[in-house]
Amino acid sequence: MDLSRRVFLNAPAALLAQPRPAPPEKRLLQKRISADLLRRVVRPRADWRPWPTADDRAAWQALPLELKTSVVTAAEENLGQSWPSLPASLFLDYARHGNRSRYERVRRARRDRLTLAALAECIDGRGRFLDDVLDGVWLACEESFWGVPAHIGVQKAGNTLPDVAEPIVDLFAAETSATLAWIDYLLGPQLDRLSKLARPRIHMEIRRRILDPLLARDDFWWLGFSGSRAVNNWNPWINSNWLSSVLLVETDADRRAAALHKIVRSLDAFLDVYHDDGGCDEGPGYWSRAGASLFDCLELLRSASGGAIDVYDMLLVREIGAYIYRAHVAGPWYLNFADASAKVTPDAVLVWRYGQRVRDEKMQAFGAWLAGQEMEPRRLAVHESMWRSLQSLFHYEDIRAASQSARPPLVADVILPGTQVFTARMQQGSDRGFYLAAQGGHNAESHNHNDVGNFVVFCDGEPVFIDIGVETYSARTFSSQRYEIWTMQSAWHNCPTINGLMQAPGRQFEARNFQAQPGSVSMEIHAAYPGEAGCPRWLRELALDRKSNRVVLRDAFELARRDSVEWNFITHRTPKTDAPGRIVLDARYVLSFDPALQAQIDEHSSEDARLRPIWGPAVRRIRLRLDAPPARGTYTFSIGLA
Repeated sequence: MDLSRRVFLNAPAALLAQPRPAPPEKRLLQKRISADLLRRVVRPRADWRPWPTADDRAAWQALPLELKTSVVTAAEENLGQSWPSLPASLFLDYARHGNRSRYERVRRARRDRLTLAALAECIDGRGRFLDDVLDGVWLACEESFWGVPAHIGVQKAGNTLPDVAEPIVDLFAAETSATLAWIDYLLGPQLDRLSKLARPRIHMEIRRRILDPLLARDDFWWLGFSGSRAVNNWNPWINSNWLSSVLLVETDADRRAAALHKIVRSLDAFLDVYHDDGGCDEGPGYWSRAGASLFDCLELLRSASGGAIDVYDMLLVREIGAYIYRAHVAGPWYLNFADASAKVTPDAVLVWRYGQRVRDEKMQAFGAWLAGQEMEPRRLAVHESMWRSLQSLFHYEDIRAASQSARPPLVADVILPGTQVFTARMQQGSDRGFYLAAQGGHNAESHNHNDVGNFVVFCDGEPVFIDIGVETYSARTFSSQRYEIWTMQSAWHNCPTINGLMQAPGRQFEARNFQAQPGSVSMEIHAAYPGEAGCPRWLRELALDRKSNRVVLRDAFELARRDSVEWNFITHRTPKTDAPGRIVLDARYVLSFDPALQAQIDEHSSEDARLRPIWGPAVRRIRLRLDAPPARGTYTFSIGLA
């Protein structure tokens, strides 16, 4: 038996991981949090004081000087500047041209300025930023829609201008509601001194746009009540902001209790789609609004109930949290299957606090290490979410202290059988040597790419073979044209092309017999291809050879059609053919393969604003082609150092 074969078989069979379907309607939260409990233990609005208000000068003045200076100085740069406008023609840019970034960029600038001004006024306390706060609040209240054009199509009037008679609750409408609710909480008396009409307007708009429609309607897909579509990060993200709005604005006891219980029911729909291993099929970038927003919800409930509602002993909650450090490769790099970016910046304080709540020392260490990577105090403490910003501000000193000696966990082996994700590195706690990650899954996952059997390879903490990720979102990204986009196609992943055909989208196009053990993984991927590919069997095996510091790929197939097979290897590095069966990348890494395969190197621009900061101006694809392949064949590839 050759060395590469031994790599696949050197772990006991008891460690093999098999996929398990997520059981429906587990109702984990409802078993612990009843409507009666919510009514009894959640404090009335007037009695809930989770963070110091601006009037508590001692608390705000006690923040570290470097933090206060960083926030106030940034807010001062906006004073006297005009606010950007959001005309109707800019809103229509999405419907007309499919461009969503121009409107979203202006809208985001308005929200960021408002959040920064509010926090700066709380810190400074001299009224210098109050006009900026009032302007930002009033502008938001006068917007026809708090969300973004890409999300308005669910209204009865369709994908056009917002119909103010039918409030639609998307991610950013809910987020705006929470931002205004927190500003009302923090700076209520100060706003009253400017005008007695400001706060009633805030309350009226939050009720009209968020509280009333969410209490009355069950048909927003992200609630999880219709059963027609699996929920994703939208569910906890919106629920966390709805929850803040209810706790801070709703005064009617019956409506308050009904809304809280509805939020708990909706969150159960989110937990129901998770496997026991806590794997996030949307990737680590979306974890910040999936698992992390679940944590926001649980923290809000815990705080508002004075600790009476605490479900942090729930194993699934712990596993969902652990995903973020399990998906960490090294430095700024993360495992980025699907639409996730290869570079992610999680909220350090949130990760750290989540780790504390679930008593996960690795997660705590990871959060503290993340804090140590951010030198700018404002960037560590101020986020899009006002709730998260307050948490970060008032835990700033503690996490800075914890970060002094923190190191990332860099887990040696990760096996998530539910989402069929596998990772392996040479040694626990070290980024030295090769790192391998692979996935099975199916081609109807949230933010799906056609990428069953895809893998990535890093070495010494730097990418070698990559998952490109996704370009800037446009109208095509979430339309029937999604798989016309090159980054979504299996031919631009580290997947084979069989008889000229790529993988197809849909739940039935899947990996089968996924098996993983420390250091190696195997799966059958032929079912990810349409029947016309003429491939009744394709067994893919990947292994990290820890003895020789290399990655081994073995594909064994059977073909009913025998036109051609191409193996695709995607990289941002510069590959050069060194000899038959040998390609060298950047004079450092070597891809070795059967010399009978014909190599061709393609280049594709990655000038897109979302891709260039990660991969540079271009990515390359190594295509290894075999014409007239045998009816049965096995081909082995090795990735090592030059």
